[in-house]
Amino acid sequence: MENASIDSLILKLHDVDAVKFGEYKLKSGMMTPIYIDLRVLVSHPALMNQVSSLIYERVQEDGLQFDSVCGVPYTALPWPQSSVPDMNCLCSSGERRPRTMVRTKRLVEGSFREGDICLIIEDTVTSGSSIQETAEVLYAGGLKVTDAVVLMDREQGGVEMLASKGIRLHPIISMFKLLNVLLAAERIDAKTAQSVREFILDNNTFSPKKENSNGVSATKKLYVHPLAAKLLNIMEEKSSNLCVSLDLTSSEELLQLADSLGPLVCILKTHVDILRSDYTADFNQKLQALAEKHNFLIFEDRKFADIGNTVKHQYDGGVYQISSWSHIVNAHVVPGPGVVQGLGAVGKPLGRGCLLIAQMSSQGSLATGEYTQAALKMAEDHSDFVIGFICGSKITKRPEFIHMTPGVQMKAGGDGFGQQYTTPEEVLCNKGSDVIIVGRGILEAPDRRTAAESYRKCGWKAYTKRLGQSSQ
Repeated sequence: MENASIDSLILKLHDVDAVKFGEYKLKSGMMTPIYIDLRVLVSHPALMNQVSSLIYERVQEDGLQFDSVCGVPYTALPWPQSSVPDMNCLCSSGERRPRTMVRTKRLVEGSFREGDICLIIEDTVTSGSSIQETAEVLYAGGLKVTDAVVLMDREQGGVEMLASKGIRLHPIISMFKLLNVLLAAERIDAKTAQSVREFILDNNTFSPKKENSNGVSATKKLYVHPLAAKLLNIMEEKSSNLCVSLDLTSSEELLQLADSLGPLVCILKTHVDILRSDYTADFNQKLQALAEKHNFLIFEDRKFADIGNTVKHQYDGGVYQISSWSHIVNAHVVPGPGVVQGLGAVGKPLGRGCLLIAQMSSQGSLATGEYTQAALKMAEDHSDFVIGFICGSKITKRPEFIHMTPGVQMKAGGDGFGQQYTTPEEVLCNKGSDVIIVGRGILEAPDRRTAAESYRKCGWKAYTKRLGQSSQ
């Protein structure tokens, strides 16, 4: 699914007032600064068809297996016959699958056999309760539900709640994606975007119980930055705390490897400024598309280290336009807090995050002692933008910060340029890090995908082992 198609749809939804900003009351009684009203699409058939096509594309891309489809009922009528667009019907036609209908009297109608898998389609998800209620009616009718597709995920806990019930949610548009697109197109200002983000973070509807034996869900809710929360969701969904460092000089090779390794990683790290003659402006869009396809974050390892005004322009402009495609960047703390303020001026309205370099894996590094403590203090003062640290070991017990460690290989040692390697078990179990960054251990392997899978398994096993021990 192309990012350009999603961006275009978001702008069109705003054009027809399907997306509104102000003060609105949801069905739950909750007051919200943003309201998604997809009922208006009945008056815009071309836009309705675009939405239907995108849902069909998502079904194809995610390889969803099902025997029939069912829309979530709206008020007293089945959703496909309500004023909400009949995406259900179009998806059925494209897939040549029968359509099932749930009535509000808890009845299932349509042609189906007991044990059939039914795909649920919804317009907007907040808590996920409407999908869950529909699924319960389908269960009672002898059907199974494993997946649901939704046009708009408000990112307030619906994905997590449905996952806890065994239903995977496949959103077309996420709330933070919508805000980023509208902000970039100057449809809303930074203050509006920030107020909506804060509302979303403060009103998560899902509170996981502390019954997860590996401790991941119990830890996740402690992270308050939206990007940190998203990263932890990705880690848990993919059972991966692996960040692969693609220090390659060919754009084509990087994109091919990103596509191959994408399913195995939570983060993909780049050095865009070492790409050579085959770099073109559409590289950024292609990498973004792969991140969406495989559900990973992009970390541009730029290591900003200048005064605030300079890094602001380096981040926002120039040849690479880093802020437009990289979810995460990093910075040295030598320039002082101005470096974070300059980056934050660009990154915060876009929902981006920054890692501070608190320690380095190279021999003789000066990033120790007072420098490391200064990094911690700077992060604490700017926790609305700083999501964690690049470090060799955990430097704080504050749960809102993520620790990422480079220089990880299966065997400890070093190279001829001062790089020191540490094993995943040492980094995660003994030094308390959260994410391992692996470069040459994968890039120099005979089979890169096999090597990446080994690091993913080893890293996740060590990470969940540590979390399990700390929760006891």
